[in-house]
Amino acid sequence: MLIAIVVLVVLVLIVIGLYNNLVKLRNNRENAFSNIDVQLKQRYDLIPNLVSSVKGYAAHEKELLENVTKARAAAISATDINQKIAADNQLSAALSGLRVSVEAYPDLKANQNFQQLMTELADIENKLAASRRFFNSSTKELNNAVQTFPGNILAGMFGFHKEPMFEVSNTERATMDKAPEVKF
Repeated sequence: MLIAIVVLVVLVLIVIGLYNNLVKLRNNRENAFSNIDVQLKQRYDLIPNLVSSVKGYAAHEKELLENVTKARAAAISATDINQKIAADNQLSAALSGLRVSVEAYPDLKANQNFQQLMTELADIENKLAASRRFFNSSTKELNNAVQTFPGNILAGMFGFHKEPMFEVSNTERATMDKAPEVKF
């Protein structure tokens, strides 16, 4: 009888340990996305200033600027992690189009305010890349715990499931697959 109680206690402790680990990993993933949210907020706040600077020099690029503004608005209004990932991918694509367009305007590139804004944007983009790597690492840890034995048994019982990574959109992948064009 004593052996059965000891075995039962050990099993309960194992289940508690596995459950607590799953909760910790889920919380780490959510924290990692919160770090991305902070960087995205900085990016969203910087974009109106950048758009205003570009408007003065590139009035005929209205569609490009509207796309950036729409993508920013969609990203701000996204409510869950998956919507935010999709909206951020759209905004990244719109911003890359803006960077390409800027190459055609030497006066704009020489403008000190524009240069400062672009430097800040580049800094935010670098921080976003680091935050995304951390998010994907946290997601991988959670997914490993949810999909490996014996965690997969408990994960199913307690509603844990495989979560999506923060991946490059198809539009961005197509752009990355092309060789960059360098003009002097």
